[in-house]
Amino acid sequence: MSTSDIIRNNIIDKLLTITNKDYLSALYQLVNSSSVNHDTVQLTEEQILMLQLSDEDIKSGKLISQDQLDKEDLQWLKEL
Repeated sequence: MSTSDIIRNNIIDKLLTITNKDYLSALYQLVNSSSVNHDTVQLTEEQILMLQLSDEDIKSGKLISQDQLDKEDLQWLKEL
């Protein structure tokens, strides 16, 4: 995986934890107003596999709410 892929994935991981609407809105405006190359992004085999696994989870109903995920994360952190 290239350095840019690692950085992109790390940013995505961090974005998924942000719940502050104003902060997310500011980030969206920043990204939306920047000059972005609109070339097609080539996904790695690992990224494609993760998307396929996610699709399978959705089809089989293996979903939890964001609130439940937050509770489980807090419980996990307490156990560390």
